[in-house]
Amino acid sequence: MPAERQQSENITAAVTEVSERMTVLVREEIELAKAEMTTKVATLARGAGAVAAGAVFGVFGVVFGLLTLAWGLNSIFNSLWIGFAIVFVLLLLLAAVAFLMARRMLKVGPPTPNMAIDEAKLIRETVTTSKPQVRA
Repeated sequence: MPAERQQSENITAAVTEVSERMTVLVREEIELAKAEMTTKVATLARGAGAVAAGAVFGVFGVVFGLLTLAWGLNSIFNSLWIGFAIVFVLLLLLAAVAFLMARRMLKVGPPTPNMAIDEAKLIRETVTTSKPQVRA
């Protein structure tokens, strides 16, 4: 009987240890998902900021373009409008750069914790395929 009791205690201790380790593992997976989501949300926020900057540059580009056209038509032979044209081109270039940066940053897609999902799949696969062998 004492051997059966010790075996029962060993099984209880093993089940308790597995339960504790699974709890720790789940908590660590949740922390990994949080960290991954924080990184992705920060990237999306920077992309949104670049879109806003591009929009501002674009608006200024349109204003300067219209001013350039007005001054150019008003004084066809005067060189004053060339300065406005240079500013117009510069603002359009800045807007194009900002929109390209925004497109690259926002191409990430919706924030999903891919690393945590992959890790959870590996754990599930390990748990379902590892069956203890019973010795007779």
